[in-house]
Amino acid sequence: MNITAADVMKLRKMTSAGMMDCKKALMEAEGDFNKAMDIIREKGKLVAAKRADRNATEGAVKARVAGGKAILVCLGCETDFVSKNEEFQALADAIADAAIAATPADLQGLMACKIADGRTVEAAVTEQTGKTGEKHELAYYGLLEAPYIKEYIHKINGKLGALVGFNKEIPEELAKGIVMQVASMNPVSISKEDCPQSVLDNEKQIAIEKTKEEQIQKAVDAALKKAGINPAHVDSEDHIESNTAKGWLTPDQAAQAREIIKTVGAEKAANLPAQLIENIANGRVQKFLKEMTLMEQEYQMGDGKQSVKDALAAADPDAKVLVFKRFSLND
Repeated sequence: MNITAADVMKLRKMTSAGMMDCKKALMEAEGDFNKAMDIIREKGKLVAAKRADRNATEGAVKARVAGGKAILVCLGCETDFVSKNEEFQALADAIADAAIAATPADLQGLMACKIADGRTVEAAVTEQTGKTGEKHELAYYGLLEAPYIKEYIHKINGKLGALVGFNKEIPEELAKGIVMQVASMNPVSISKEDCPQSVLDNEKQIAIEKTKEEQIQKAVDAALKKAGINPAHVDSEDHIESNTAKGWLTPDQAAQAREIIKTVGAEKAANLPAQLIENIANGRVQKFLKEMTLMEQEYQMGDGKQSVKDALAAADPDAKVLVFKRFSLND
């Protein structure tokens, strides 16, 4: 059957598929455009299935704000080359537009939404996978509501974005500074009070284990120094072997170091001061909260002395951050 260039162009406009894919589909469908469209869709599904285990570490993060609601969405792909393609960026924008128009509750709901050309988001992503030959996925979707919302997308790579919802309108420059703070500093919560208990429990356990290791190491180092051995020369088995080969340690010193590390370490581990460990661990958790909760963080757009909480209060004592969303393909 004779497939003309006009036929191929017509199918391309209908599907946005590549010229060769359109020609092959028309030939297989014997000129039936509806069958050809189905063939192209099936090709996209086949490619998506084959690429399912690939990592989509590139892509585009988009944000939209309208009527007290805002969305943050990420369309992911495998390579920077594809993510910078105009068609890929257009699809990411179309998905963001569909998301703010429908404001679905979750990612699954967004997949069922329709973009401007009538396709569902799921179908459009699958078809794009078929066209480029690499994995595409809807990597993130977040929705928030607030009286005043500020958005931010990192302009250099477009792979990082954030939304912050406030209880009232605040100065534009401050709102921009706070949403950029969320993007760059990646806080775990707004304040100490609303930090998830699971996060606190995990940080406490990490702090306890780190403190125990430090107390044990202090005792071992002190015993090594007393024996005339440099702790830096025996801080691992590899170092002991290499430093012995270099002549920095005698074989007797190497053996002595191993014995000290084993016996003093075990003795200290069995006699750690529980209250001291608890106090140091609690201090580390408080340091974590200061560094990782938005209101306590040092305000990056300030003079280096203000916290975000202080900067917000200085502008408007009644202003509050109600909610934030953040996503980065680099995390």
